[in-house]
Amino acid sequence: MLVPQAPSAEGREGQAGSGPAFVRLLGSAPPDCSQEIPASPASRGPGSACKTGSARGPHACSRNTGGRKLPWLAPAPRESSPELRRLSGVMALRLWALTLLGLVDAGAVLRHCQVDCFRSETELNHLAVAGGSGEVYLGAVNALYQLSADLRLEQRVVTGPAKDSKKCTPPIEASQCHEAALTDNVNQLLLLDTPQQRIVECGSLFKGICALRRLSNISERLFYEDSSGEKSFVASNEESVATVGLVSSTGPAGSDPVRVLFVGKGNGPHDNGIVVSTRLLDRTDGREIFEAYTDHATYKAGYLSTNSQQFVAAFEDDRYVFFVFNQQDKHPLRNRTLLARMCKHDPSYYSYLEMELRCLSVSSAPAPTPAPAPAPDPAFGACLAASVAVPGTGGGQVLYAVFARDGRGGGGPEAGLCLFPLEALNAKMEANRNACYTGSREAGHDTFYKPFHGEITCGGHMPGASKSFPCGSEHLPYPLGSHDGVSSTAVLQRGGLNLTAVAVTAENGHTIAFLGTSDGRILKVYLAPDGTSAEYGSILVELNKRVKQDLVLSASQASLYAMTQDKVFRLPVQECLSFATCPQCRDSQDPYCGWCVVEGRCTRRAACPRAEDTGHWLWSRNESCVAVTSAHPQNMSRRAQGEVHLTISPLPALTEDDKLLCRFGDSPPHRARLEGGVVICNSPSSIPSTPPGQDHVAVVVQLCFRCDDEDKDDDVFLTSHEYPFYDCREAMSLAENLPCISCASSRWTCQWDLRYRECREASPNPEDGIVPAHMEETCPQFLEPSPVVIPMNYETDVTFQGKNLNTVKGSLQVGSELLKFEQPVSRREPGSFFFQTPKLAHDANETLPIHLYVRSFGKNIDSKLQVTLYNCSFGRGDCSLCLAADTKYDCAWCGGQGKCVYKALCSNATSDCPPPVITRIHPQTGPLAGGIRVTILGSNLGVRAGDVSRVSVAGQNCTFEPEQYSVSTRIVCFIEASEAPLTGGVEVDVNGKLGHSPPHVQFTYQQPQPLRVDPGQGPQAGGTTLTISGTHLDTGCREDVRVTLNGVPCQVTEFGPHLKCVTGPQPAPGEVALEVFYGGSRVPSPSVTFTYRENPVLRAFEPLRSFASGGRSITVTGQGFSLVQVFSVVVITEPLPSWRRRREAGPQQPTEVVGTEYSLHNDTKVVFLSPAVPDEPEAYNLTVLLQMDGHRVPLKTEAGAFEYVADPTFENFTGGVKKQVNKLIHAQGTNLNKAMTLHEAEAFVGAERCIMKTLTESDLYCEPPEVQPPPKRRQKRDTTHNLPEFIVKFGSREWVLGRVEYDTRMGDVPLSLILPLVIVPMVVVIAVSIYCYWRKSQQAEREYEKIRSQLEGLEESVRDRCKKEFTDLMIEMEDQSSDVHEAGIPVLDYKTYTDRVFFLPSKDGSKDVMITGQLDIPAARRAAVEQALYQFSNLLNSKSFLVNFIHTLENQREFSARAKVYFASLLTVALHGKLEYYTDIMRTLFLELMEQYVVAKNPKLMLRRSETVVERMLSNWMSICLYQYLKDSAGEPLYKLFKAIKHQVEKGPVDAVQKKAKYTLNDTGLLGDDVEYAPLTVSVIVQDEGAEAVPVKVLNCDTISQVKEKVIDQVYRTQPCSRWPKAESVVLEWRPGSTAQILSDLDLTSQREGRWRRINTLMHYNVRDGATLLLSKVGVSQQPEDGQQDLPGERHALLEEENRVWHLVRPTDEVDEGRSKRGSVKEKERTKAITEIYLTRLLSVKGTLQQFVDNFFQSVLAPGLAVPPAVKYFFDFLDEQAERHDIKDEDTIHIWKTNSLPLRFWVNILKNPHFIFDVHVPEVVDASLSVIAQTFMDACTRTEHKLSRDSPSNKLLYAKEISAYKKMVEDYYRGIRQMVQVSDQDMNTHLAEISRAHTDSLNTLVALHQLYQYTQKYYDQIVSALEQDPAAQKMQLAFRLQQIAAALENKVTDL
Repeated sequence: MLVPQAPSAEGREGQAGSGPAFVRLLGSAPPDCSQEIPASPASRGPGSACKTGSARGPHACSRNTGGRKLPWLAPAPRESSPELRRLSGVMALRLWALTLLGLVDAGAVLRHCQVDCFRSETELNHLAVAGGSGEVYLGAVNALYQLSADLRLEQRVVTGPAKDSKKCTPPIEASQCHEAALTDNVNQLLLLDTPQQRIVECGSLFKGICALRRLSNISERLFYEDSSGEKSFVASNEESVATVGLVSSTGPAGSDPVRVLFVGKGNGPHDNGIVVSTRLLDRTDGREIFEAYTDHATYKAGYLSTNSQQFVAAFEDDRYVFFVFNQQDKHPLRNRTLLARMCKHDPSYYSYLEMELRCLSVSSAPAPTPAPAPAPDPAFGACLAASVAVPGTGGGQVLYAVFARDGRGGGGPEAGLCLFPLEALNAKMEANRNACYTGSREAGHDTFYKPFHGEITCGGHMPGASKSFPCGSEHLPYPLGSHDGVSSTAVLQRGGLNLTAVAVTAENGHTIAFLGTSDGRILKVYLAPDGTSAEYGSILVELNKRVKQDLVLSASQASLYAMTQDKVFRLPVQECLSFATCPQCRDSQDPYCGWCVVEGRCTRRAACPRAEDTGHWLWSRNESCVAVTSAHPQNMSRRAQGEVHLTISPLPALTEDDKLLCRFGDSPPHRARLEGGVVICNSPSSIPSTPPGQDHVAVVVQLCFRCDDEDKDDDVFLTSHEYPFYDCREAMSLAENLPCISCASSRWTCQWDLRYRECREASPNPEDGIVPAHMEETCPQFLEPSPVVIPMNYETDVTFQGKNLNTVKGSLQVGSELLKFEQPVSRREPGSFFFQTPKLAHDANETLPIHLYVRSFGKNIDSKLQVTLYNCSFGRGDCSLCLAADTKYDCAWCGGQGKCVYKALCSNATSDCPPPVITRIHPQTGPLAGGIRVTILGSNLGVRAGDVSRVSVAGQNCTFEPEQYSVSTRIVCFIEASEAPLTGGVEVDVNGKLGHSPPHVQFTYQQPQPLRVDPGQGPQAGGTTLTISGTHLDTGCREDVRVTLNGVPCQVTEFGPHLKCVTGPQPAPGEVALEVFYGGSRVPSPSVTFTYRENPVLRAFEPLRSFASGGRSITVTGQGFSLVQVFSVVVITEPLPSWRRRREAGPQQPTEVVGTEYSLHNDTKVVFLSPAVPDEPEAYNLTVLLQMDGHRVPLKTEAGAFEYVADPTFENFTGGVKKQVNKLIHAQGTNLNKAMTLHEAEAFVGAERCIMKTLTESDLYCEPPEVQPPPKRRQKRDTTHNLPEFIVKFGSREWVLGRVEYDTRMGDVPLSLILPLVIVPMVVVIAVSIYCYWRKSQQAEREYEKIRSQLEGLEESVRDRCKKEFTDLMIEMEDQSSDVHEAGIPVLDYKTYTDRVFFLPSKDGSKDVMITGQLDIPAARRAAVEQALYQFSNLLNSKSFLVNFIHTLENQREFSARAKVYFASLLTVALHGKLEYYTDIMRTLFLELMEQYVVAKNPKLMLRRSETVVERMLSNWMSICLYQYLKDSAGEPLYKLFKAIKHQVEKGPVDAVQKKAKYTLNDTGLLGDDVEYAPLTVSVIVQDEGAEAVPVKVLNCDTISQVKEKVIDQVYRTQPCSRWPKAESVVLEWRPGSTAQILSDLDLTSQREGRWRRINTLMHYNVRDGATLLLSKVGVSQQPEDGQQDLPGERHALLEEENRVWHLVRPTDEVDEGRSKRGSVKEKERTKAITEIYLTRLLSVKGTLQQFVDNFFQSVLAPGLAVPPAVKYFFDFLDEQAERHDIKDEDTIHIWKTNSLPLRFWVNILKNPHFIFDVHVPEVVDASLSVIAQTFMDACTRTEHKLSRDSPSNKLLYAKEISAYKKMVEDYYRGIRQMVQVSDQDMNTHLAEISRAHTDSLNTLVALHQLYQYTQKYYDQIVSALEQDPAAQKMQLAFRLQQIAAALENKVTDL
């Protein structure tokens, strides 16, 4: 019964963490493994368990039982409609009813099973067995199972699917993770923590989060947390990436051990990169479960690199934990198997060490060849599975690993098993550690490396460092990898498959390995102590199903749990009891087994009571059983009595209570005696009769063992022996007609009594008249007949001899039982006799052998008389045949009688035969080239081959072939060539007599010619049947014709007017010529060719299985099918050995079943009908092949091989009749959908089809015809039989389940009446509703149109202006972009960049010593100072010194904020060579800073300003780490934004004095007047450069300096800005005519208004559009401005006046002063203008630049792979610290991140583009950049700014976009949080690369010198701080500083 259980209180279960959990409890016998248990007629349930009928076959999970299924309850969905809930309720009632029915039959399911199995509906991933209880735990896709030891289901937990995305960080929220979709949860880790009674399970969902469950009840979840972030990501979330783990204890010595989980996993594309980690299993020191044991207890792969590790196993030994994994190296490309080791109690992973494992194959030496092929790699490739066990011989643990070679180089896959003793592995690892620590750096460079990333430096450590620090140390190289590993030679190799799993155990000191294979078997291997192995058996688990890696022995070691894709099996490790006899036990070679003598059965040693006694348990591999080695006497007469002495070996040790019994045949047993190791038995009193035709009977003597006299039925068989009892009376009749010889020559001691002529047992003292045994030559006998050949029908005298006839008296008769005659014998002389035969006749044969008997007084005397009767007439119908007979027969041709007779019977015999007669010839045609055989048949064609003198055919000579000659009847000859076609007869000359063929027997010479072949192409593998057409192709006979294609024979199958042949395989495709040979000569066949194409390719097929009865349509897709003529499916059926013993009949040899029904659709698709195979497919190894002409390929793809399953079973209708009442017919059965789908299945009611509706494993529903159809076979009398039959058809097989009786009641209202009554009113209602809605919408539309027209009118003007401005800007930017592509973005080099970022804002600016790099040090002291500075650098590398140094400086009041900034920048340069160390210092200081703010309750204030050294260090750190990102990614959009602003500003008037512009984003920089201007394009010629004139766009209101800057910008645009000439260093000259005028800002022509002078513009000089200007550099004698003035007094006067200038707009405070001088109304209106009326220009500029602003923001705030590692690293650091300090306020974390990156770095770069680019930033451009920077800052804050009319213009300007920008920032921060973590190792690698690349270019010595100035300034305070610090005291840091001070300051001290 099913019991739904409430959800666990610990968390969410259903959707892998949400929804209810359902625990399935099984209370009755489990169903078959192959029968999935459905949740409803249309859905499946969770799984099932079964017991099967055999331990050795694949039927273990596929046998049909006929039992009814138990339905399951499936978890309900979270939300459902009322209709769905109603239907669910109905289905629930049906399900409970089916459940009750199922319980009735549950007990009948598979009662006679031997192998337990369980099947899951989803793929199985992992298996674990509890050591105490023996319970089995399974991890599957979307489920966990808890099973009993015999695989009965106890608990099931649903773990998926759930909504997830590999890109998102859990918990998954649909609003935050749009990519989330229902995803399967693959079990990645399943480990038992038995001491704590819990189980660890990790899935692929939610970044590999794990859970703890109770071991006794997996439905109870002890811990699960999905909101802890990256620290809880344990397993890989990539289904294909393996994760391994080990539960153990760790902790420092003296403390309580901590339960931890060691994890190893590969790195998938979306994993966090952690490869090896140690995870807590209990909350400890503020760390949660599954969090890393320490901050250093993880190793990561390189940053953002897809790792290539594939982990195989994890295990522990003593204090170490080991990982076995494969690693794919890219350079060079190869696969390595690595063994990693580290101490369990090493929280920092200092002890991590890895080295290679190599498994070498055993290869024989290749035979020498002239050009040997390259030898294959002797080492196997990847390790597929590994296991650790103690071998039977004892000692330490051994690593057993199976390796594979993929076979791509040819020869197919290959696998091997290798052994690695852990003692040797540890020794090698220690040797490697020692070699690295104490060896030379050069020697270790090639051998050692740093795993996961970077390089490692070996050498330089004290000897014995490896022993002093067995688990490594911070000062020793770590992590360490070595190419110098361990190699082992495979003890077992298998070809053609892969070994996929390994489990090793020991039994009685013997080591046994169980190896899973890729084809679904378990190999049993005995590992001998000498290093050899023997495969002694195999178990077929599931054919062609890969055995998964988890191969686990049961708690009792008596069973083995093996797992395939969806099934788990419990298999016995041994089957000793199945071997009934000792030889069977011995031949099994199973090391578990031995023969237990005392019990007479094959058992394990532990099951044998007296196994320790000598000879009582005989191990199977010793190849010995208790046997009788000799018997004395060796045989005995059946008429004698006596003792039989039997020698037994090995003889078990017997006690006084033990008894041996002898039993001869069926005789009762009797007690045997044991004397001197010999068993003595008494011969039996009654012996079985001797079988006919034999002279002895073999009686089996059995030795039995009895331990108890009272229990006589418990005798144990010991051994047996066949003992012969002979019978001499039967010995005399064995040889026909030789009684005496037969008796005396027998192998027994029999003698012949001459007197009584009988055979009897030999006596010790023979009397006279006896022929002793083995003296058969002395027997009376007759022999040597003459003649030995007797003619038929002729009385012949026969003489013969006799010897030893002294005792023969009386007359003799000779005769034959065969021919029924007897004749008297006459004596001629002593020892000589004769008789005359009658006329004997026998026409059945030519000769007849006859054995004659000789009798005297009715008793036979030994006769060796053998003669042959012969018939001359038999088979000799003509003269030549008669004369050819053997001369010993004396045959003669009797002319008068016309036949062959014995010569004595013919009076006119002749030796002259008639002329030869020719009756026919074959063939009757031949090619002109001749060379074919012609067979001439007739009579009298000669007596021997020499009689044939000459043969001619059609007038041409024909060469006679004596070898083919047949006497008188056949002559064979080779015809010669003929020059032209002709026809003629045949003539033979036999001994001068000519014979001619009759007129109708003629031979024709003709020329065959092939003209065409069809088809013209076929597959390369051959097998294509070609039809060759032409003329005279039937020339000769079939044997004379040979067809080839490029030398490859085409087998001729049909001969006639058209030839047919089957092509052979070709080595390569292509067109080949068809060649036809007749008689060895090729006939011309011009242009007759055949094309070989690539063989057809099989790509996929579906479905994957068929029922045994066949008939299922199999659709095969591929390519090249149109080439094939004939398709077929070939099934090779090979009976399995385990089933042969069970089957009484049936084929024992492999047979082929061929299916020829198919339909070819096109070149890529063919559909077959699967052929039928034997009824029990599980009893055979079935190999399914697709035959395509000559190309045969296995019907197998990556999806699997085609397989057969047993036919389904159906239950007949109860009573044979099904009443049809509910519109559906329901049929029940088992395995209905195992190889059938709803669309393929067919059902019929009578002669009409029943439409299929549902097909599940156990139920079939179909909709019958509405009207009862007639039956297929109508019965006249029985009305029941007139009902229609219900027939189910699956493929080729049909089942008749009964008959269907229709309900005759009135039906429901017809559908044709219902539809109009419902649909018509609905249509009317809908039409009225649509009309009303249309009227309302029309009215609203008119109102909307009015408003919209008004808005469009208002917006049109602004839109047109923005569109025009934007278009102009884009055109200009296209030109700028082309310049960028030509010259590149002018990014500063690294040194200039850092100088500007670090030191340009300093008080000295560009003249700062760090920028100039000039140290004021005397040359004499420079070397000493540099040496001292290097020592000072080493001192700075001491963390204790540097932290004290910084703290001391910050504690000084006079150490200002500016000094802190400058000091941090110096420190950044000084430590640039060790940025990893710099980062560590920064991290340490940050932790202290954070602690201060957290304690002060003001965490939000942290990082707000650069008030501390560490805050400035962070700014510099970000600047360093983001330089490359700026250069590669964000630089281009920033540069384009800068250029766009600059262009937009300069296209309008810019006031050179007030620095205000018409086009700007800054309201304070807006030109508050409407200045008139006109754009000009002038041509500029650069003097002395000879270049063409350059067009430059300027404004007529531009000052001369502004024009110079625009000219320089355009002329030198392809050069860096730093190389441009300054505006004041060039002169601009205008030559309007013959005169030249130098243009300048101020000269004598400048306009005056009192004390004000207006700067000159192009308008002032009246420069027109198209004017030509000359640009030249200022000479030495030239003056910068007034070089052309002739009135020196004027210049003096100008200098005396107050220098007040203006450009476009006079300052507003000076307007009144100018009113008296300029009183025009226009001027007054201009000076009174209100600036605010021009604010709309800001909008215009903003709209024009919007795209460039957006592009920059997107490049900076785009999460993903482009995020620099430093950003991810530091943000994660902030998240970790927030969690550590329990800061839950997201605003605080947001502020930290904003202050650390956007405000600290990006705003600085945005406001100062010249920090990163070689550009000049005008003030007006800087004003607009400040507005964008402020917008960027606003976007990074979470504070909502409420805008009003009084808000600043720049905030109003981007009010619309700010919300989008804020979301962009939020998404950016969230995206970074979800990224793969950047570990310390990753960051260090990245920083090390920066250090290596740029440190040499920086002024490091200058920085050190400047830093020392602070040391000198605060020397006493620093020394005091160092002396008070214990760590500094220990390292004598103060002393070292004093030494450095003495060296730098050139002081003599007393140190």
